[in-house]
Amino acid sequence: MSRSIARPVLAGLAAGLLTAPALPVEAADAARRAAPTCATPLAPVRPVAALPWTQQRYDPARLAPLATGAGVTVAVVDSGVDRAHPQLAGQVLTGTDLLDPGGDGSRDCAGHGTGVASIIAAQPQPGVAFHGLAPGARILPVRVSEQQVVQGRESGRTVSAAEFAEAIRWAVDHDADVVNLSVVLYADDPAVQSAVRYAVERNVVLVAAAGNLHDSGDPRPFPAAYDGVLGVGAIGADGVRAAFSQTGAYVDLVAPGSEVLTAAPGQGHQRVEGTSYAAPFVAATAALLRQYRPELTAAQVAERIIATADPAPGPGHGGGYGAGVLNPYRAVTETGAGQPAGPRTAAALADDRADAAQIAREARRETARDRALLIGAVVGTTAGAVVLLALVLPRGARRRWRPAGPA
Repeated sequence: MSRSIARPVLAGLAAGLLTAPALPVEAADAARRAAPTCATPLAPVRPVAALPWTQQRYDPARLAPLATGAGVTVAVVDSGVDRAHPQLAGQVLTGTDLLDPGGDGSRDCAGHGTGVASIIAAQPQPGVAFHGLAPGARILPVRVSEQQVVQGRESGRTVSAAEFAEAIRWAVDHDADVVNLSVVLYADDPAVQSAVRYAVERNVVLVAAAGNLHDSGDPRPFPAAYDGVLGVGAIGADGVRAAFSQTGAYVDLVAPGSEVLTAAPGQGHQRVEGTSYAAPFVAATAALLRQYRPELTAAQVAERIIATADPAPGPGHGGGYGAGVLNPYRAVTETGAGQPAGPRTAAALADDRADAAQIAREARRETARDRALLIGAVVGTTAGAVVLLALVLPRGARRRWRPAGPA
């Protein structure tokens, strides 16, 4: 079974490193025709039938009568998503490729984006215990990298920071309800910060990996460190923070990120680790909430996820656990957190001016969610009664997401 450690996909971009040179459109088209496949194809791997530990912790079947993420679009800004994988067939929308212009985001030469997408939306299959936490969600792939880590060293192309910012804006403009950013820049970049602001102002939930460089002094990771972004650290099967998972005020909560089973490009599965793979568990939970409670704003969705996190064994934020350990079931079923409470004020991120395109997007999303809720209600009724078990535990502290009211 192959194993990979997800290191920062976009690390160093702010300094101009690992950036592909721009090609004229004609040259790019010619390059794609000449090399339609990956320069270094990934080794094939076999399907895994055994139940992964993450599935034991978060059983999608328990959530299915309530929400599956139907009607919700999750953008995966990453290395592309292989829509041909049997568990992702029919779930992946036509996206875009900022690394090789003209592509639709379905080419994945690293396996990273396919794995991230599978945690969110992989479909159940006979003989395979693994499937996504929000299998009804649609994946919008935005390809920005083909970077891999071989023997601890990064290799492969990535986009520039400016193009990464463009990727976030593209996802928002193409009706993403949630954006998963399992990528890290270790320098603050104005274009990326502006793109994050753009997404927050348009009611999009942003989820980002907190980074894997704890042993290197926890350099500040972006976009996770920006206000309005849920920063996610990683734990192992024992519930303890993974040794590589960074610690800092930018960690809002933690989720499984060690020995995580994911889909691999083509077919089969692989075990991986990194905060890259913790983030999509949170993104999937956001998708469940956006279906189940469509009236909640993006800020309220984030607040609800934070408020329903389970207590962690570490000393709060200083231990790298943020508010605690993600609990998707509590986030969906508990009603005390994230209730609509008027407009939210967020320093440097608020813009309440009406936007006709935004209003139209919201109308389309509401229609899709209403339809999904109706279908879900019918399915839930025919499926029969489901016993809901939820632990009532103290709610964790929240760092950057503030309740409505003056900042």
